[in-house]
Amino acid sequence: MRPTLSVLIVAYESRGDLRKSLPALLRELGEDDELIVVDNKPGDGSVAIVHELAPQARIVSRGRNTGFAGGANAGAEVARGDLLVLLNPDAVPQSGFGEAIRRPWREERGWAAWQALVADGAVETINSAGNPIHFTGIVWAGGHGRPLEEAPKPGEVPAASGACLAIPLTEWRRVGGFPAEFFMYHEDVDLSVRLRLAGGIVGIEPTAVVAHDYDFSASADKWRWLERNRLACLVRTYPGALLALLAPALLATELALLPVAAAGGWGRQKLRANREFIAWLPRLLRERRALQRQRTISAAQFAASLTPDLESDLISPLVRSRPARLLLRGYWRAVRLLLR
Repeated sequence: MRPTLSVLIVAYESRGDLRKSLPALLRELGEDDELIVVDNKPGDGSVAIVHELAPQARIVSRGRNTGFAGGANAGAEVARGDLLVLLNPDAVPQSGFGEAIRRPWREERGWAAWQALVADGAVETINSAGNPIHFTGIVWAGGHGRPLEEAPKPGEVPAASGACLAIPLTEWRRVGGFPAEFFMYHEDVDLSVRLRLAGGIVGIEPTAVVAHDYDFSASADKWRWLERNRLACLVRTYPGALLALLAPALLATELALLPVAAAGGWGRQKLRANREFIAWLPRLLRERRALQRQRTISAAQFAASLTPDLESDLISPLVRSRPARLLLRGYWRAVRLLLR
């Protein structure tokens, strides 16, 4: 069966981005597909561009900024297609995207969710080919900066990038979408991990390509959201046996991050992230109990999707040095042996 698409864009000050991305997207949609745009900043001109270029689009507005997570959840509530496709407003689909993003469904691969290959704005290098997850919960864009010709074949990835993420609408609703409290960042990781807990496969379809003119830059608030949500995801999703074995490493990571954050100018935001995480703990523990009851894989199977290597250039060279790499690999090898 050829699934119908519900393409969902969360717009926030996206007037210029939508003018570039919507024409390319509309060329890839069929008559039975739909476009949903969530207006996260009413009055910023984004809706006017949508009305001009895609008058058939459905507009969803809550009258306030609910973040990417809350906006995606709101848009998905009204979706009617078979396959929900989350697309960043600055992600421009390339020729053939409309058919390629349906391919895992049509070929009955049995995947719970998948991402497109996210390229840079010039479509020359990789922006994300699936995001690795370090056992401490740190995540980065996999393959970032490598030539597009080195993109992987269709297959499993640890976490799918939310820049262009496809998931059957029934599966999205079964798992409850994104955790709205995350607001921004790490919600795609949390979703990927929850799908894996339930025995699902998260993959990449590299013939579906979007151009994403994006460079990592972090405001103080971004670091706050990244750190708070990383910790929340760990507590919500990691099996208990794994969390217990990782406790020394997680504590060491937190202690190491404090001087790093201070030196980087986001020390206050790191402390605020920790305070918010602690305030969330009662709710996170309730959510954890519900998620762990639904888990169908062992802690050892879950751990197989994590890595001890910190491979991103955005991460301090000190923790990517050979001594640090050997230490992390040795620790992780011991953890995995104990999980068996």
